[in-house]
Amino acid sequence: MLPWVELGRAEVRGEREPLVLVRRGEEFVIRLGTNALMSSAAHGSEEALAELACAPFAGYADARMLIGGLGMGYTLAAALRVLATGARVEVAELVPAVVEWNRGPLAHLAGDPLADPRAHVHVGDVGKLYRGLDGAYDAILLDVDNGPDGLTRAGNDWLYGVEGLAAAHRALKGGGVFGVWSATSDDAFTQRLGKVGFTVELRTVRARRKRGGRHTLWLGRKRPGRRR
Repeated sequence: MLPWVELGRAEVRGEREPLVLVRRGEEFVIRLGTNALMSSAAHGSEEALAELACAPFAGYADARMLIGGLGMGYTLAAALRVLATGARVEVAELVPAVVEWNRGPLAHLAGDPLADPRAHVHVGDVGKLYRGLDGAYDAILLDVDNGPDGLTRAGNDWLYGVEGLAAAHRALKGGGVFGVWSATSDDAFTQRLGKVGFTVELRTVRARRKRGGRHTLWLGRKRPGRRR
């Protein structure tokens, strides 16, 4: 069996373990310490999140999306495939090295989505981009952790709490979609989404589309209204 080869590593604020990019043959994996966060061999559920959340806005020339978490670029690439040529897709990635990896050794995996003129990357916390905004986005997607009960960053708790969900609700346009990826289901999170005003749909999606582990997607819809 081929050995894993380390391609890069980066420190993550607030974490004891480094973020490490490794490769074995054609497979790439990003780990936090020994915990595998994502793999190029299993990205179907991340793509499904973008496809389902962006589908209602496919025909909008001025659609505006925000994605929390760049990962290996699969979520961004899937959103760009759905959206029109005039759309704008912003991506917030907390770790600068992940952006560098997506412009380097990972670029080919998802078709180099960062090179698309519709893609705009921000290095920083996704919550800071939409906190305090009103009606700015058609969709906000979160794929920044293992879900509301995530294993990696405790600092992401705000995103999944009532205050963060209410901020996301305000930042969406009428009829906007708030999409969240998770490795597991969470009934309490579903209730919080409803509490702040979302109509909630849950989807269970396989990690590799037709096989692999089952992941949970939340699609929260804001009540239709004037789209600005």
